[in-house]
Amino acid sequence: MSAKEKPRLGRGLDALFGSTVEELASPAVGQTVVPIERIEHNPYQPRKSFDEEELSGLSESIRTHGVLQPLVVRQVGDHFQLVAGERRLRAAQAAGFTEVPVRVLDFNDQEVLEAALVENIQRSDLNPIEKAQGFKEHLDRFGLTQEQLATRLGLDRTTISNLVGLLDLPAEVQEAVRLGQITTGHAKILKGLKKPDRQIALCKEIIAQEHSVRALEGLLKEQRPDPKGNGQHEVPEKTAHVQAIEDELRQSLATKVEIRLRGKDRGLFVLAFESNDDFERLLDRLRG
Repeated sequence: MSAKEKPRLGRGLDALFGSTVEELASPAVGQTVVPIERIEHNPYQPRKSFDEEELSGLSESIRTHGVLQPLVVRQVGDHFQLVAGERRLRAAQAAGFTEVPVRVLDFNDQEVLEAALVENIQRSDLNPIEKAQGFKEHLDRFGLTQEQLATRLGLDRTTISNLVGLLDLPAEVQEAVRLGQITTGHAKILKGLKKPDRQIALCKEIIAQEHSVRALEGLLKEQRPDPKGNGQHEVPEKTAHVQAIEDELRQSLATKVEIRLRGKDRGLFVLAFESNDDFERLLDRLRG
């Protein structure tokens, strides 16, 4: 069966998790209890990091109530390979369980990878970079178009396209997205810049100055036109000296201070105030 002909796993996986009665892409072999030591982790698991506090809480719940929802596996030789339920498997191991209930499905490699993607997207949310890497691995491994993958996962094609595009950003910017220091909205704007060093510099400024997406858009719009008619100049990168002045003023005025460079000898001082009293306080300091 071709990728186009296969039913949407995004819907079919709902049946696996009990929210609908739709049939899965492949039939279930059966449900049983197996030793944890016979279960191999999913080699296609897109999630690279797990919240230890969240796992600890789940482990305590499993220790008290048991594993209420079977893990989903496929049989590989005399062992089983996890398809869905990575968090439950890890939590059960931490709780000291030696065996767990499983549901055995006859999934191929492509369906295993798609199931792992859908489970994480629907249930525990991969960070944007993990999603992008999972989508790209799937596209490269199975030769699907973004449109075909979107149909399989029940997503909009632009969602996949925008996320995979994040992988074109410098590694330092990708890490900031992964850690939640900047949003995908910030990242999309940075992706529109041509120079990687400028992308990295602006990424650092977003984090340091806590720029919103709108503030970042405004900052880039302030770039003055090129007199030679070549579009816009890149805003000069802030030197360590300028950043030190910002820090000094921030401490002195007890508010957020930003120096926006608009050229070699041009720029703006921006002071933030949170209330009318704050405004009056800053006004008095400046007049004094």
